Parts: sequence; C-alpha cells; structure tokens
Amino acid sequence: MKDLGSQIAYWDGVGATKTFTHPVQLSWLTGVDPDARVLDYGCGYGRVMAELSEHGFRDVSGVDLSPALIERGRQLRPDLRLTVLESPPDLIDASESFDVVLLFAVLTCIPDADAQRALVDELNRVLAPGGLLYISDMVLQDDERNYSRYAAYARQFGTPYGVFATDDGAVCRHHDVAELHALLSDFDLVDERGIEVATMNGHRSQAVQLLARKR
Repeated sequence: MKDLGSQIAYWDGVGATKTFTHPVQLSWLTGVDPDARVLDYGCGYGRVMAELSEHGFRDVSGVDLSPALIERGRQLRPDLRLTVLESPPDLIDASESFDVVLLFAVLTCIPDADAQRALVDELNRVLAPGGLLYISDMVLQDDERNYSRYAAYARQFGTPYGVFATDDGAVCRHHDVAELHALLSDFDLVDERGIEVATMNGHRSQAVQLLARKR
C-alpha cells in the first residue's frame, strides 16, 4: 500500500473541492504562547490555520502535498503561510523547529502503517522537546455500511481492517484507538476526547482527538 501514502491525483482533483470539519479544541492550547511556532501538517486550504490566527497565534505555517489545495487556501486567505510539501513526509525544516504540530484528518488519508509511522517520526523530529502534537482522526465505525466495506477491502487487497475506498476514489483508513496510541509511543498523552464529525463526503462519523507531548 505504499503507493497510497499520498494519493496526490485524488487530492489535486475532487479532493481539492472538499470541506474539512474536524473542530479545534482551543482550550487544549490555552497555555501555549501566542508566539509559539505552530505547524499545520496536511493543512488543506488553511481552515485550521485561519482559526488559530484569528485566536491570536502569530507564527502559524502550513504544508500540504496538494498544490490545488494550497492554491485554494492562498485564494481564500492570502495572509496565511501555505507551502506545498514536495517530498512527504519529509519537511525542509530543521529539527526542533516547532512548538506545536497539528495533524487533522491526515492519518485517515494514509492507509499504510509504515507511512504513518514515518510521518509521526518526522513530526517528532521537528518538534521541540516538550512540544505538542495535536491529532484529530477517524476511528472504526460500528455501523453495517462500514463493517461491509472494511471487510470487503481487506479480503480484496489484504489491507488492515478499517481500510476502505470512498465512492469518489480515495482510499482511507479508520483506526482502532489503540493503533493511534501506538503511533504516539514516543510521546506522553496529555488528553483525549471522542467527537462526532461530518466526513468530507457528508456522513456523520465518530472520531477522536489526542493531545500528546514530546518527551
């Protein structure tokens, strides 16, 4: 599944028209200095960046692998610092360059476990000691529609349970929360909460948010 680590054709096509909805729990960032160096990895069109900027954060940047999404963000908010990620998951930034990294609905778009691990390792590299990693992502759903597509995709492609294809061509992954905890084995978990979100295709689904601190 390593070729599914980016799915650039999808994100530069129909994916560039989607609306993203995972909410920011601003109370989790109450103690963060307004001058903290914040990175939104997989920023899309800058929705979360704009919200953080509007709440007083002054050093917010974002990267995304999709030139189409970045261009959409630049049209919507020319004031935001949006950059195309050339070689995901690698960042050009030096180690310990950021105090906070946000990863909103990104792991769901990376079905391969090794690619997910490589991404989290890269974010660990660029986070300063004591820095925060704020993840929002999709969990396994308990309805028949999702049971069926998880099982069908696993039978056809031998993928982990929870991987599936959307009707418009994206391959996504829903997670057991334990899988997300395992990805954060080099961090200390600060907080966790379950939420309900509207997916990019308009379904109500369960998700989880995790706040972790780099050791």
